[in-house]
Amino acid sequence: MEISFLPLLFGGDINVYSMARAFHEAYGIRSTAYGKFAAGVCFESAILDYRVCAKNEDGPTFLENVRAFAAGHPNQTVLAIGCGDSYVKLCARYQAEFPPNVIAPYADPALIDQLTDKESFYALCDRFGIDRPGTFVHRREMGRDFDLPFGPPYICKPSNGVHYWEHDFPGSEKVFKLESRQALDAVLDKVYAAGYPDAMIIQEFIPGDDSYMRVLTCYSDEHAQVKLQCLGHVLLEEHTPHGSGNHAVILTEPNDELCERFRRFLEELGYVGFSNFDLKYDQRDGTFKAFELNARQGRSNYYVTGAGHNLARLLVEDRVEHRELERVVTRNRSLWMVVPRKVAFDYTPKRCHEEMRALIRAGAVTNPLLYPPDAAPKRRLRLAKNQLGHFVKFRKYYHRPD
Repeated sequence: MEISFLPLLFGGDINVYSMARAFHEAYGIRSTAYGKFAAGVCFESAILDYRVCAKNEDGPTFLENVRAFAAGHPNQTVLAIGCGDSYVKLCARYQAEFPPNVIAPYADPALIDQLTDKESFYALCDRFGIDRPGTFVHRREMGRDFDLPFGPPYICKPSNGVHYWEHDFPGSEKVFKLESRQALDAVLDKVYAAGYPDAMIIQEFIPGDDSYMRVLTCYSDEHAQVKLQCLGHVLLEEHTPHGSGNHAVILTEPNDELCERFRRFLEELGYVGFSNFDLKYDQRDGTFKAFELNARQGRSNYYVTGAGHNLARLLVEDRVEHRELERVVTRNRSLWMVVPRKVAFDYTPKRCHEEMRALIRAGAVTNPLLYPPDAAPKRRLRLAKNQLGHFVKFRKYYHRPD
């Protein structure tokens, strides 16, 4: 089959590998990826031309990498795909400067900034009637002189994740769960002392373990029409300081009413490309509350491909072949996990185990990292260490809810 396009991915994590696997499964091609480190799940992969560039997140360097790759393949369409928040913003910012043979499937940079800034995202949620947690926006100048409309435990996280990680500090976490006001004040002091310039989001804690979480992945075509929605019921998350909230086990499930609400939201805003919503079911009032929108396919995006809707094929059919896509809400039940099965069964609720076993017996289970065509001995060894590491991490960081 003659291929008229080439994927150019940015990042080096499981998000990149999952997209590369989707392209390889659908079209038998190797993707090219630019990452910052000569390590990780993408390094020395047979399905990736993985190129190390330490300054990959620097704007001019990023633009030069895109231009150089496009110049080297002048007769093919290059799909520039960001697999992290910083890369998405770079793709959106520079897309008008990309060569003519490059497609960046992203919305206007101003809309992406509005949706990925948590403060403005919550304002949009209120406007469109989307439930969200009780929230207080804290700014540096407030210091400790503020009152909260809810009590502990508190969830504390940056409004702007990209800027937050540019000002890392000892003891930083992706999301803080804090049991007292004193602990909250101490974290805010550390964050601002590190130079973080934006607001911090303080939220009420919604009760419930990991299995109350949901993830919704959507794809909006080039005409801003939502064509795919796939809801995942998160059964287990990671709990390391920098990985808190990363999905570990997902079971797909349909919810038409919830999908329709977010379809209207995206289409009225004129959004294009992948979007990924983190939600939590609040058993107190029976609602699903939105935490954030990622303006990209999520880290766990292969749960959608594994459920029978290959994300790479969807992107190619829309942006390269300009086909009219059918609107789909995923109904297939499938199981996605990036941890060993024993870890999955040890830490997920027992009420889920019967269905998990049935899906495994039916072959409706995927680990995106375990791909038979990409099984060189050195890679198998690194993945074995990766999988075994989860036993240690969950013993150390996971505290079972009461």
